[in-house]
Amino acid sequence: MTIDSLIEDINVRSTDVLITPAALKDELPLSESARKVVLSGRQTIRNILDGKDHRLFIVLGPCSIHDLKAAKEYADRLKELAAKVEDTLYLVMRVYFEKPRTTVGWKGLINDPDMNDSFDIQKGLHIGRKLLLELNEMGLPCATEALDPMSPQYMHDLIAWSAIGARTTESQTHREMSSGLSSPVGFKNGTDGGLKVAINALLSVANPHSFLGINQEGQVAIINTKGNAYGHVVLRGGDGKPNYDSVSVALAERELDKAKVPHNIMIDASHANSNKDPALQPLVMDNVSNQILEGNKSIVGLMVESHLKFGRQDIPKDLSQLEYGKSVTDGCIDWATTEEAVLKMRDKLKDVLPKRRQSV
Repeated sequence: MTIDSLIEDINVRSTDVLITPAALKDELPLSESARKVVLSGRQTIRNILDGKDHRLFIVLGPCSIHDLKAAKEYADRLKELAAKVEDTLYLVMRVYFEKPRTTVGWKGLINDPDMNDSFDIQKGLHIGRKLLLELNEMGLPCATEALDPMSPQYMHDLIAWSAIGARTTESQTHREMSSGLSSPVGFKNGTDGGLKVAINALLSVANPHSFLGINQEGQVAIINTKGNAYGHVVLRGGDGKPNYDSVSVALAERELDKAKVPHNIMIDASHANSNKDPALQPLVMDNVSNQILEGNKSIVGLMVESHLKFGRQDIPKDLSQLEYGKSVTDGCIDWATTEEAVLKMRDKLKDVLPKRRQSV
């Protein structure tokens, strides 16, 4: 077939054929131990959303993964912490490989694994899938943001919980994709702080959809979904204003009630809820604990951006100058702060959570 270069692809430099999802999974197959962790993780979160499990689930980890060694060290520590709090809190590791960009910037490990604008996506897919396999085989359920509509076909069999970000919650493409995801999925409120787009997303994702996508063999296909009954809202603040406080949560409950969707609310301790200051995240966590102690029944989970070291760093031209264990995207709290905040939360809630089972 000949392409008319004056009509088609006039702004396309080149196209590279990518490995198919099936081929990647043949190279890096789902092990039985990882499979059990994924299934258990998804079911536990579903049970929490259904009010059958009294615990809160907390998605915590680096804003984005860029260093496999640091990610694995973080995972080792998280696994130990998870065992200490498992009677009260269910910890899920945040493993974000794709980063949305308002203008330009590093797009994450899958798109640019070498962090040099070489965009070796084939390499990124292999690295990402291998890491998810290793984390699940450790016994850690994993969470990610579903950003590129194609990537779930490559990775989603290793994911227990998914997020749809504030920039994409309003996207019909992402709502349709989420209706077919096998994991529960959280929709963040809009960047302006408005809740309407997230609630509309919940109504959309629960229904069947048909749309263009790819199948496991990499062929363009019509994807027909059944709908995802486990969508829920994630409050992340907006326009510099937080929305994790009890008044904001009560207003969210009212809007969810109007839409006739379950009162399942997750709080993102980062972003506008901490005014982009990671040091404030433990205060958000403590506030959530206090709301539950005072009788709140709708908050079911939290998101926390956490790494080995505090803060963030720019990506240097000389990658050997990267500081180990520090985020290259949003700022994170360090491990000592993470551990202290999680243990404090567990101690505050261990007696009250078993008594507040929701009737959904």
